[in-house]
Amino acid sequence: MKIKSDWILPDLKAAQKRTKKAVPYINHFELEDYVRYIGKGKKYYISTFGCQANQRDSETLAGILDAMNFEPSESPEKADVVLINTCAVRQNAEEKVLGEVGNLKRVYRENKDLVIGVCGCMAQEEKLVHTIIDKYPQVRLMFGTHNIQDLPNMLYKVMYQHERLIQIYSKEGEVYENLPVHRFGNNKAWVNIMYGCDKFCTYCIVPYTRGKERSRTMDEILKEVNELKNDGYKEITLLGQNVNAYGKDLSADYDFATLLAKVAETEIPRIRFMTSHPWDFSDAMIDAIAKYDNIMPFVHLPMQSGDTDVLKKMGRRYTAESYKTLFDKIKNRIPGVAISTDIIVGFPNETDEQFQHTLDMVNYCKFDNCFTFIYSPREGTPAAKMEDTIPMEEKSKRLAILNQTWNKYALEKNKQYEGKVVKVLVDGPSKKDPSTFTGYSPENKIINFTGENIKAGDFVDVYIERAKTFSMDGKALCYNKNK
Repeated sequence: MKIKSDWILPDLKAAQKRTKKAVPYINHFELEDYVRYIGKGKKYYISTFGCQANQRDSETLAGILDAMNFEPSESPEKADVVLINTCAVRQNAEEKVLGEVGNLKRVYRENKDLVIGVCGCMAQEEKLVHTIIDKYPQVRLMFGTHNIQDLPNMLYKVMYQHERLIQIYSKEGEVYENLPVHRFGNNKAWVNIMYGCDKFCTYCIVPYTRGKERSRTMDEILKEVNELKNDGYKEITLLGQNVNAYGKDLSADYDFATLLAKVAETEIPRIRFMTSHPWDFSDAMIDAIAKYDNIMPFVHLPMQSGDTDVLKKMGRRYTAESYKTLFDKIKNRIPGVAISTDIIVGFPNETDEQFQHTLDMVNYCKFDNCFTFIYSPREGTPAAKMEDTIPMEEKSKRLAILNQTWNKYALEKNKQYEGKVVKVLVDGPSKKDPSTFTGYSPENKIINFTGENIKAGDFVDVYIERAKTFSMDGKALCYNKNK
């Protein structure tokens, strides 16, 4: 299909640039009259793929649509606007998104006024955008991570000027405050503290899709946390691509450890954060987590590989030995801490010996939980250009060995809870069995239990009768009953 002159297409080279220009802070959002009521009598459906940052973006998309008088729909078949908010980290995520877009073709045939939009990280990828332009004409709107706030004007052009619109900026990015938000939960909330990434790990597309590291001010973050507390939220998760790099771009005398302490002093019951980079994990952070009871004793500390040479090729900025030293610090100084990690197997030309070093590290750390992946090349990243001699069969074999290894230790960790009582924040009843509830311990263990007169948002004491794990989705679970 011919590219229209007014379309703005992604440019990975432009997205890679980093300057010392000040980050624009935009603190005002207002709907123009001509878009304020275009959702009257109409519904929207949002499908979200990927990480917590994508979930949080979808809450903003939903908030903007609410402000335009749309109402949420339970299914795409009953919606007037369908937005697919996408993840670009792994190839299988792209395949799932394209499968969903393909399935919507039938819905579009039955309703030619339906607006199908693809947004988020995948929309920042050049090849993917051209694929959708050429093969998926039912997609009438595409936009990226930098212009969510422009959704009202983009929808107006698609709905009333009957345009197919592609508007994807490749830039360092801004910080927007006071955008509308529709929280998807009533007890747990995501709080962005920064956006973007400057690490440029060789396998990772995120610095290209999310822009440079840019922090919100501490005052704005604390304002949001206090509002959530006043609205009855029991747990918040502070979000950033590298959350502990917070504040490095600000001309301020505070960092992530300072922010953690200040958030804890709001006395909101539970605080978590995602995701940490070992390079930026300071002693002051460890002290803050150990000091405040409402900062949960749980750290997600991505290792990626246990081999120093592979880590260097990945651009991770730490060695296997320095990771082990940091792990020991966290374990020794934070009482009862649980630590989870991310691990990639089959990075280009990873040898048997290098993979064994990763297994050795897992055997040493005995992680509470691991999220494990076969390396997925992302076009435009340095690692995608590396020659790779490892057959997929060998990579799959390594993944199976790794999963069997870490799952053994996760089971051992969970069994340490048997016969004990833990404080659980109830997330809600199971959809399959309303008599069974799901909740989370301070250490982020998933707890299934039964009980009477329990509702989402309650803190309850649960006796752990039986513990086990399964690794189909990378989660470690405890199965329990109230005693």
